[in-house]
Amino acid sequence: MAGFTVGDEDFLMDGRPVRLLSGALHYFRVHEGQWGHRLAMLRAMGLNCVETYVPWNLHEPQPGRFRDVQALGRFLDAVRAAGLWAIVRPGPYICAEWENGGLPHWLTGPLGSRVRTRDAAYLRQVDRWFHHLLHEVVPRQTDRGGPVIMVQVENEYGSYGSDQVYLRHLRDLLRERGVTVPLFTSDGPEDHMLTGGSLPGVPATANFGSGASEGFEVLRRHRPRGPLMCMEFWCGWFDHWGAAPVVREPADAAQALREILECGASVNIYMAHGGTNFAGWAGANRGGALHDGALEPDVTSYDYGAPVDEFGRPTEKFWLFRDILAAYREEPLPDLPPAPAALGAPARAEFTGWASLDEVMAVLGGPEHESATPATFEELDVDRGLVRYRVEVPGPRQPYALSVSGLRDRAVVYVDGVRAGVLDGERAALGEPVAGPAVVELWVESLGRVNYGPRLGESKGISGGILHERQYLHGLRAQGLRLDAFEDADRVRKIPFRTPEFGPEFGPGGGATGLYRGVFDVVGAGDAALRLPRWVRGFVWVNGFCLGRYWAAGPQESLYVPGPVLREGGNEVWVLELEGAGERFVHFA
Repeated sequence: MAGFTVGDEDFLMDGRPVRLLSGALHYFRVHEGQWGHRLAMLRAMGLNCVETYVPWNLHEPQPGRFRDVQALGRFLDAVRAAGLWAIVRPGPYICAEWENGGLPHWLTGPLGSRVRTRDAAYLRQVDRWFHHLLHEVVPRQTDRGGPVIMVQVENEYGSYGSDQVYLRHLRDLLRERGVTVPLFTSDGPEDHMLTGGSLPGVPATANFGSGASEGFEVLRRHRPRGPLMCMEFWCGWFDHWGAAPVVREPADAAQALREILECGASVNIYMAHGGTNFAGWAGANRGGALHDGALEPDVTSYDYGAPVDEFGRPTEKFWLFRDILAAYREEPLPDLPPAPAALGAPARAEFTGWASLDEVMAVLGGPEHESATPATFEELDVDRGLVRYRVEVPGPRQPYALSVSGLRDRAVVYVDGVRAGVLDGERAALGEPVAGPAVVELWVESLGRVNYGPRLGESKGISGGILHERQYLHGLRAQGLRLDAFEDADRVRKIPFRTPEFGPEFGPGGGATGLYRGVFDVVGAGDAALRLPRWVRGFVWVNGFCLGRYWAAGPQESLYVPGPVLREGGNEVWVLELEGAGERFVHFA
């Protein structure tokens, strides 16, 4: 019996029982220049396999506009070169604390809750996407000499829905498109999840962070035979902006890993190396037991408390896991690869150019949209970025409260060009009343689309309306600014930059909102941490590469700068500040 198969009790490679010691590493959260090092770190920890998701929205940002789908294929080639097997989880939904759970905004906008079901319009798009995506997977399966041993059907579907017609369609689609290796599903070890998310004849796996014996007992009630596997062993967790960091003690995680292996099970450590939510791709959650409460946006770092940290360094958890995994390998553990180069000397970038948000919008923004009620981000074709809403308060009229209903994110409000406050939450009002006539502007940033739970796919921006007292204000103009517009450096340089000014009159951080440009010299290019003292909230690009969102709300205090992004000598940094700039310098250490 050749290739990788699923037996009655074990996973088999060429007919011989094997235990999968896998770790999650998402190619899209790691700079391509560092894939080799991170894979070597996983192998040195004792793993024989790597698992990755595939984010649809990253690779098809607009309908029919495909963007480097081949990155998945290059990553799988790197996996093979590293001597590892690969598990691919193509979705179409991935969760992963990723924007919209990986689903494109242009799909969830018109379809809403029809996604992740048998809906014909949704399935047509999934079929078309998988046709492109699977060209990178099918030739790289183990029965064709590649590293791919298993492919997942959907992702944790039982925690969302129960549409077996949909799951069977995905199973059949994968087979029709050439996937010959074993398929599988993964869900939490709860009856409703396993009944809703698994399929007859398709191996089922469980996801949990502790309690392996109990979790596998539940799985066995649903699947009396077949190999046991924890497809997501949560060895850490992710963080939200404005909340305390989540920490899992290394010894506790190590004991939970030991229990999984003592049950005779295979494991996929989630995350083995988390990486970074570059370019504003971090998702968000809804609080509360039913995942229907306040918006909780995820931070830029996806370190996750993983055994290999965001900088690619081994942690205490790494060494504890390595000791445990060594007992389940037949071959000696390989040595660790050389550590990545670190920045040779601290650097400081001084900002010599500045442009207002209005000037940035004039050059990089999309077309202006006029409508009776606020247009959503989806209607303006904005996946990541911000929208400027403008509305007039009629007059003359006395001062009334100005409020927003259905605000999905955070809005900085200006009345007649003067900053009037920041609104946050589904229903929020300015502290000071507004008299008419007046012109009101709201700059709304998407803090990340929900990636898990019943509010998956909800629209962004203002989903209700803008009210003066109890009266809706109609006749709005809206214009979107997509983050990917900054990828066109020639267009960015057409923005009319001028010398920035700093002082307390400009806002909370001492500088005006807008786009700042600076240069700095590097001696010894390598990994760095970027700090922005007293800057409030925005995005950073270094040499055109978007590092992601920063926010003074914490808990994240610096941004990771991959060494391959920097170059010896002169470098350029842009900072888009949305609430109030800080010092005229940023620091690389």
